Amino acid sequence: MVSVTHTANDIEITTESLQEDLARLGVQKQALERELAAVVAHLGSVQRALSALQAVMSQAGRTSADSAGAPRFPAPADVAPQTDPLPSKPAGTSATTGIRAQPTGSPPDVRESAPPAASIRDSLAPKSHADADRQVKYGKLTEQILEYFAEVGDVDVRARDVAAALGRDTDSGSINAVRSTLDRLVGTSRIRRAGRGLYRAGKS
Repeated sequence: MVSVTHTANDIEITTESLQEDLARLGVQKQALERELAAVVAHLGSVQRALSALQAVMSQAGRTSADSAGAPRFPAPADVAPQTDPLPSKPAGTSATTGIRAQPTGSPPDVRESAPPAASIRDSLAPKSHADADRQVKYGKLTEQILEYFAEVGDVDVRARDVAAALGRDTDSGSINAVRSTLDRLVGTSRIRRAGRGLYRAGKS
């Protein structure tokens, strides 16, 4: 009879341990999925910003080419022949206007038309309201668990008991969230692990 009871206890402890492992793996999976979503959003923002910059540079290049092909000043209709020789002009100036010619090979200046750096940084930064709400929920659950252990005192309790006391035993996802929070609190030494599947308030 004692052996059967001992075996049943071992099975219960092993089941509880496997459930804890399953909860931790579920949390890790959610974290990886959130990280992947953030990387995808960041990649899309980078591609959009790069496309916008390329479009601005292309537009500026076409504008510069059109300006170089058009005459700067209208040709005079009737110009009387000059009897006096023209004064010598500096190198690089026009013989008719005396204005220095602009080099055609210089790159266009797109500093004013390019979008500000601050707006580009804002477009690259991924924003997720869901992550912020999730952090708030985790913080509330942590406070509730710590308050529960402060009330029960130096007593060993199971994760399912904590979830039931907090009204979070309605589904397996809520219970797993309580288990994951308990494991994090054990890692930060705010509560203790009294045994396999058992938790106790930390030493004051």
